[in-house]
Amino acid sequence: MNAANQSHGFLTTVSSVGPVISRIQRMAQPSRGTPSLPLLRPANVPYNDWRQAALPPPEEFTPSLPVSVVMPAYRTPAAVLARTLAALEGQTYPRDLFEVVVVDDGSDPPLAPPRSPLDVRMVRQEHRGRGAPRARNTGVREAAHTIILFLDSDHLVEAGWMAAHARWHHFVSDVLTLGFRCKVSMDHVDAETIRSRPGTLRELFSDRPVEPPWVEPYLRRTNDLTTRADDLFTVAASGNFGIGREFYRIVGGMDESFVRWGQEDTEFAYRAYTRGALLAPLRAALAWHQGLGEEGKEARKRDAWIQWGKVANLIAYPRYRGSASGRSYTVPQYVVTVEAGSCPAEQVAEATRNLLADRVHDLVVRIEMDRDGDGERLESLRYEFDPDPRVRVAPDRSALDEFPAAPFHVRLPASMTARDLVHRLRERLGDAVAATAPLADGAGVSITRSWALHRARRTGASPADFGEAREVAPRKLGLTLPFLPGRSAGSGQIPPASLKYRPHGFPLSRE
Repeated sequence: MNAANQSHGFLTTVSSVGPVISRIQRMAQPSRGTPSLPLLRPANVPYNDWRQAALPPPEEFTPSLPVSVVMPAYRTPAAVLARTLAALEGQTYPRDLFEVVVVDDGSDPPLAPPRSPLDVRMVRQEHRGRGAPRARNTGVREAAHTIILFLDSDHLVEAGWMAAHARWHHFVSDVLTLGFRCKVSMDHVDAETIRSRPGTLRELFSDRPVEPPWVEPYLRRTNDLTTRADDLFTVAASGNFGIGREFYRIVGGMDESFVRWGQEDTEFAYRAYTRGALLAPLRAALAWHQGLGEEGKEARKRDAWIQWGKVANLIAYPRYRGSASGRSYTVPQYVVTVEAGSCPAEQVAEATRNLLADRVHDLVVRIEMDRDGDGERLESLRYEFDPDPRVRVAPDRSALDEFPAAPFHVRLPASMTARDLVHRLRERLGDAVAATAPLADGAGVSITRSWALHRARRTGASPADFGEAREVAPRKLGLTLPFLPGRSAGSGQIPPASLKYRPHGFPLSRE
């Protein structure tokens, strides 16, 4: 039984989550001085239930926003590119509302400018290894419009492809629209055949061997990406997807350090999803890969194997990292913020040490405290923890800004400590959006999914507005009440402030 299933026996689902989530909500607020995000219509649905988004039906949609089709190309044969552009000529989207930006990734000889009645621009960049991620970033920079549709240069699209993508980007600013792709042989098919076909491409290819979309089995398991699964991002493929230009900038664009085949689109979709993107699968946005794709298959497998470790450092999901203990990664799975408050330095240090000793090693600890006026307390904590790469003492940015792609954010006051606290919180969270253990003094210990925090920041809502919030009894987390004067300091309890704190490893003595 996995952690998500184990959790249900220990949790209480609450319908009124305002008091439980009040402390979590401020995690979604930007750091002081962070500009507000210029997103006008962010997704406002529970989890990834894209079916609840407020869109007009396709038959009532009237396009008004222009689209830029960004198309990376490297040594693409002229006949292949001609067929791709011929398919774009047949779009139902108004021709005066879209452009095509072809980015030549340093082909030698350079790709010849295509002859087309469309608004097509050719942009060239230097070739430095496989440059598809860099070509997509270049294309976005060169694009004139706010809706960006990525299309591979060897993909033929059905007539309604562009409208299917663009309808979403007229109404939802942080959606990632995911088109579908089949593979088909192109024997005896030229650009004129594509251009003058009487019906759909599917009808044209009806008598040919076809490789269906590889994502269909996963979509069936996740009810078309509407379940609470954490790995919905894995279905994204950069050869056919759409995104708003501004949200692409916020996510950070494609990672140009991917110079081998594959995974850059999965890593991008992971960052987008962790930032609260709505992933919308669009069967109407169908593309046909020119060829059945067997050529170069072994080379692609080798590239995927070589860069697996790179992907593991960037995608904080168990499928990519396994369960090896003691590992740290570029993007941590958990960001734990310790609220120092007025607690003595040794009390803050003890809470930090307990977290670093948690059975969950894939985490970073942030000691949140006033950088001004803490004097010796701040100095003491920095002496001990600044050398540790998993600790940040008095960081100047919020947890969400410093680690936007970490999937889980935990908060706790330094007065609360317990062994394996992060592990226990994750078990109690299960598939909910947030779990909180409220304390008598109004404080609490919480864990929240990052995507809900990002979405709450953009909408001004609470993370609990996007899914289930759970309340956890503190004893289920192994938490003990703060030590009160007159009580003996038993195992796991925090000594009172009247004790004189010494560096870790030295005995405590009363003043």
